[in-house]
Amino acid sequence: MFDTEPQLPPATPDTGRPRTLDEAKAWMLDRTGKAIHPMNNLAADDTAAVLATLKGLDPVNWAAAWRDAGEKAWQRAETESDPALRRKEYLRAHGFFFLGRFPCPNHPDKLACAARERDAYLAAGALMSPPLARVVVPFDGHAGEGGEVVFYYRRPQGVARPRVVVMWGGVDAWKEQMTAACDLLLARGISTIAMDGPGTGESPVKGTADAERQFLPVFDWAAAQPDLDGAKIGLLGRSFGGYWATKLAHVVPDRVAGAVNWGGGAHFMFQREWIERSRHPDSYLMELVETRMRMLGVDSWEGYIQGFAQLSLLEQGLLDRPSAPLLLVNGRGDSQCPVADIDLLVGHGSPKAVRMFPGGHMGITPQTLPTIVDWLVGAVDGGASA
Repeated sequence: MFDTEPQLPPATPDTGRPRTLDEAKAWMLDRTGKAIHPMNNLAADDTAAVLATLKGLDPVNWAAAWRDAGEKAWQRAETESDPALRRKEYLRAHGFFFLGRFPCPNHPDKLACAARERDAYLAAGALMSPPLARVVVPFDGHAGEGGEVVFYYRRPQGVARPRVVVMWGGVDAWKEQMTAACDLLLARGISTIAMDGPGTGESPVKGTADAERQFLPVFDWAAAQPDLDGAKIGLLGRSFGGYWATKLAHVVPDRVAGAVNWGGGAHFMFQREWIERSRHPDSYLMELVETRMRMLGVDSWEGYIQGFAQLSLLEQGLLDRPSAPLLLVNGRGDSQCPVADIDLLVGHGSPKAVRMFPGGHMGITPQTLPTIVDWLVGAVDGGASA
């Protein structure tokens, strides 16, 4: 039997405290130059211009600086006659508004930025090729939950009955941050559905232990479309979202052609020891704990500990069940999600594929996303109906 006691590395790259304003600015400039989330939607000059005006990391100063830049980009988009340039300006506005609500809209000013982020992305999406459609499906939620699931759908041109990949992000990357993966899959003839993970964006549920319910109406929609081959779909869960991809691969394996857990946890990530040691990972800008708490729907440290503990797939008894094909991807030095969870997953249940990359959380390299896309295309091709 695989050893299920936490076998965590001796240390994690944890700063031990929140960043100062100057440290945060340096971190953002470095990430912008490397085109790494959350700074991958803006050019270096755009980031530098906002940071020159940024007076604090508090929600009011933070949201104001980024929103002002976003509104100016929106105005440029509205006056641009060339469709390609108009789309580019809307995406710039989206990038600014996204930072304005980052990492989560836990303040009215950040919430306003989140609404503008969606406005700008939908405006850009209408000019994408192929264009983006906003789809709403009913959701039979519990008392106090929402009654619908919202997602963005894009369909490749010239493909009679394309296969489908559904994707979502983690606690701070929402459906508006899925463009790169969508574009690569669309170029390979795959339809894409981008949605919000539980407890984020327009999700109708919080990130509770049974929140995989929100994905099933979307799967039903894909399977019901006569012009899609959606009976068995691909799944891509980014960052924390990789947890839900892993769970769905075990809960509804007959509906999943292949699932990718790109940087998500399974058990060790949700244990008190890891939680306490990774409050301020070097790979996260700020407010990781606050953002996870908002996703869980809790407002205290102990609520956070208890909410995470309930998510363990090992404790839920799922890991020895058969699963759909799974690809586990991460960076060897991840300080947000322990790579011990990958060892745990490969020691249980169905065999899994693993691809480790150098670096930290999610193993971001020029080869990472193309590798994931290649695997997903092969998986859904194998699950295509006759």
